[in-house]
Amino acid sequence: MLFNSINFALFLPIVFLLYWLLANKHYKFQNILLLVASYFFYACWDYRFLFLLVFSTLLDYFTGLKMFDSKTISGKKFWFWLSILVNLGFLGFFKYYNFFVSSFAEALANLGMHVEVWTLNVILPVGISFYTFHGLSYVIDIYYNRIKPERNFIDYSVFVSFFPLLVAGPIERATHLLPQIQKERKFNYTNAVDGLRQILWGLFKKVVIADNCAEYANIIFNNSEQYSGSTLVMGALFFTFQIYCDFSGYSDIALGTARLFGIDLLRNFAFPYFSRDIAEFWRRWHISLSTWFRDYLYIPLGGSQGGTWMKVRNTFVIFLVSGFWHGANWTFIIWGLLNALYFIPLLLAKKNRNNIGTVAEGRALPNLRELFLMLFTFSLTVFAWIFFRANSLSDAFTFIGGIFDVSILSFPTIFPKHIILLVVFFIIIEWIGREQNYALQVLGLKWPKLVRYGFYYLLIALLFIFMGKEQEFIYFQF
Repeated sequence: MLFNSINFALFLPIVFLLYWLLANKHYKFQNILLLVASYFFYACWDYRFLFLLVFSTLLDYFTGLKMFDSKTISGKKFWFWLSILVNLGFLGFFKYYNFFVSSFAEALANLGMHVEVWTLNVILPVGISFYTFHGLSYVIDIYYNRIKPERNFIDYSVFVSFFPLLVAGPIERATHLLPQIQKERKFNYTNAVDGLRQILWGLFKKVVIADNCAEYANIIFNNSEQYSGSTLVMGALFFTFQIYCDFSGYSDIALGTARLFGIDLLRNFAFPYFSRDIAEFWRRWHISLSTWFRDYLYIPLGGSQGGTWMKVRNTFVIFLVSGFWHGANWTFIIWGLLNALYFIPLLLAKKNRNNIGTVAEGRALPNLRELFLMLFTFSLTVFAWIFFRANSLSDAFTFIGGIFDVSILSFPTIFPKHIILLVVFFIIIEWIGREQNYALQVLGLKWPKLVRYGFYYLLIALLFIFMGKEQEFIYFQF
């Protein structure tokens, strides 16, 4: 069930009304309703994978209890590693088995040995990377005595399966979400309206910007050898806005939807394309995943506390694992490697925390230095996205080779003015709202009511004008 579908447009108000009108007597009734709704929401993708979600939930629930109740260190370690290995085993089987088998066969072929390999023809369960990481953080926190296990199975299941975040995040923490699930929730009109505004902006990003950019990005990337260098640059730019508006649009809808039910989810994006260096970009892009890797991988490896070699090693590890998390393809690994190479000079020069605040804070426009730094960082990001989008490394190198050609000086053969104008409009709105949690949080609240609602109706009209075939969100494949 896609957020940008008619089915979800019917599903959400039904659950909302049941939640506040029938189940509002006690939060336990609300949690039962949320769990049933979440399982129904997930089963709409493929009911067979619902059993995998329930199994993963049961596994981490019981291993968490067993770890906490263990009388010996060895017993605690046994349950801990059981959860870790089973979770990663399922993730590896569905997501990475074919990659490893095919890569092994290719390596042997390069040595002159040809072997027949058995690959799997299975569908990747939607959201498996996200709900697996929910469970892993919970189990790891219990193992290191940061939290106590949740003994109410319904409450824990809602933490794992809450439908707004179930299939593409944000990746929640038990310390943040469970306390909200376990307390009374009263309807708050102001929060609900704020949630609707964030949903509207998320839908605009997804339907109007991402899906329309995707159409041209797909044409150019799938036929890159036919186009000039300037057109290939346009293709890379289209994908750059596609992936941001697609994923951050999903996150906006998820956060806005959760707020309708009195729950606040972790922020996942903070206007990353306005970053002044790559370190700032990674503090603002997919925040819940970046902080997950920081807390559960980077810091345990030593973080930046050791010598230069340890800092460099840990940085490469975190970015390569991040690339591999996104998919079983060498293109994602190279994408992660590129970002590590971007990041290392800042780390070595101790400039990776130079830009903590918001760019041009309190000012309407950036100064020339800020503008240059933003454009430079944006250019590095666009280049890296080429590998992320390409189907293979050879396709990526062909695409890049086509850019660095004299034809880059020609006018692009694909230049949809209406889409470019929409992107410019989008950038302006994002820039105006960059100091808030999302672009429309306060934008227009002090305008005359007629102007404010006219702006909202304009966004809704654009949704209907540019709504085409329902497109899945990119991060569903991860």
